[in-house]
Amino acid sequence: MAINIWFNRWFSTVAHYMELIRHNPDQQQFMIYGTHPNPDTVYFKNCDVSGTEPDIDGEEYLQFCLEYCLQNNIDVFVPRKENVLISQNIKVFEEIGVKVLVCPNGDLMRLMDDKAAMYRSLEELEKEGQYIVPIPSYRIVNDVEGFKQAYEELGKDNMKLCIKPIVGEGASGFRIIDNEADTIPFIFNTASSQKISYDTAFKILQTQKHFPDLMVLEYLDGYEYSIDCLAGADGTLLVALPRKKGNGRIREIEYNEELIEIAEKMARQYKIPFVFNIQVKYKDGIPKLLEINPRMSGGLHISCLSDINIPYYAVKLLLGGQVETLHAKYGVKATHIEQPVILSSIEDSVVLA
Repeated sequence: MAINIWFNRWFSTVAHYMELIRHNPDQQQFMIYGTHPNPDTVYFKNCDVSGTEPDIDGEEYLQFCLEYCLQNNIDVFVPRKENVLISQNIKVFEEIGVKVLVCPNGDLMRLMDDKAAMYRSLEELEKEGQYIVPIPSYRIVNDVEGFKQAYEELGKDNMKLCIKPIVGEGASGFRIIDNEADTIPFIFNTASSQKISYDTAFKILQTQKHFPDLMVLEYLDGYEYSIDCLAGADGTLLVALPRKKGNGRIREIEYNEELIEIAEKMARQYKIPFVFNIQVKYKDGIPKLLEINPRMSGGLHISCLSDINIPYYAVKLLLGGQVETLHAKYGVKATHIEQPVILSSIEDSVVLA
């Protein structure tokens, strides 16, 4: 019997996870549902059933999710949008027979969603003698004077700095503070950039008396890694796959004991079930934490080139199944190229005179 599985508003790369789940090693049948506010969403091509969802948030969106599950007899729900709120209300989904691929601990979800709170949690653990992973030097500010003070304090030893919101995904809101960014050579010679000068940032931030909490932190200039992790329902780590981000689009699945140990410590402390991702970046040979994502990462499909089908195994574990000992293939270097996807076409040919 096929399992009805629904992905709500996701990244476009969820198309790969849908295919990994569909072509699973157990030959389990799935009926894949997908929704997004944009009717031209590319992953609709990978769904058995697709459709638009309302562009709403909060409790209103939660009600939409419950109604969608009921109307479509959904067995497994894989949320990205509002996953913290959904986690906090997971019991209402369980009451209607829906399994949700999300960390069921709402407080832990809220903690991991807030980068500053997660940093503080790690700092408290370190004070108690439980060292897990280094974190960058940082300050939290919400007014322009706080921004100025943080910039002066952190930058006094010529430390390069950056800014980013405490809540957000990927590189949204991330900027490197670089005072060369206001020069003519920068404008003429830079194709695209995540850089901003201190003066420009100051002018923007001073337009409001208070703004949402912003992190001012040490910029890490070494290699960045995403560690994709699969864990049991009790949070026991089953596999950790460090994925190195090389030049451009180059990615490499690397056996890195230092990073695998960080994943093991994180799993023992926080017991995050099913699937999560740890992002770190090196500076002076030391890996420092960027963030933890309690969900499938945007580049998970690359890590699955290790011969481990993490999206399917996460669903299998959610449904109470067992996963045998996993043997990852490391040393895989990969990249990707753009590929056109036809969303629609005129069926009848047009004869040109």
